[in-house]
Amino acid sequence: MSVLSRNNVKLGGAGQQPMMFAHGFGCDQNMWRFVAPAFEADYRVVLFDHVGAGRSDLSAYDPQKYASLQGYADDVVEICLELGLSKVIFVGHSVSAMIGALASIKAPELFESLVMVGPSPRYIDDTGYTGGFTADQIDELLHSLADNHMGWSAAMAPAIMGNADRPELADELTDSFCRTDPDIAKAFARVTFTSDNRADLHRVTARALILQCSNDIIASEQVGEYVQAHVPDSKLVYLEASGHCPNLSAPDEVIAAIRDFA
Repeated sequence: MSVLSRNNVKLGGAGQQPMMFAHGFGCDQNMWRFVAPAFEADYRVVLFDHVGAGRSDLSAYDPQKYASLQGYADDVVEICLELGLSKVIFVGHSVSAMIGALASIKAPELFESLVMVGPSPRYIDDTGYTGGFTADQIDELLHSLADNHMGWSAAMAPAIMGNADRPELADELTDSFCRTDPDIAKAFARVTFTSDNRADLHRVTARALILQCSNDIIASEQVGEYVQAHVPDSKLVYLEASGHCPNLSAPDEVIAAIRDFA
């Protein structure tokens, strides 16, 4: 199967330089619908779904390959090579920020820059490092997801989205979580929330923009500051947006920050 079909790759835009958008856990490329069109006049816009998400080919899901974030990063590189892309601006939300970092380390010649929206290299606290969760909390989160995918989605999506005054945003995220295959969601959650990519940050050679929201229970300001301190050529921008999904809750602010950087 073509990688373009496997990952449901969609191309648009009138420009030459590629801008590639990657979604986070439990989401798909539709989560960029308020951001990506703003760049179509000046860039070649590339959207895709991680295998197991959206309209990707679920039969291509390989538990062994996707037992680490590197498997997803390998897909990103493969898409770029298939399309003949270079000087890519990679915009990754949440876990895809780290996936983009890994892809840029594997094939630095393909990537000009990274935009990391709510990144976290490790979610579990460690000695001298605050990821935001204890190991027991992550275990509880993963067990809850395994026991009741729908219930977990309904409970977690509003907390992740934030913006309690705009319940329609939480409803959309809940629906997205619920559409994900439960077994794949369980596996991807384990890979996401137990990963530790701190040692990879200094290996990133692409310049990077880190977009940090307030009141983000998934990736706190302290985590964003850690990423900025350890990615060599990086800039940290604090958004006025709150929660973990500014691509939905504050797209104009995300667009402006990317434009200033790109």
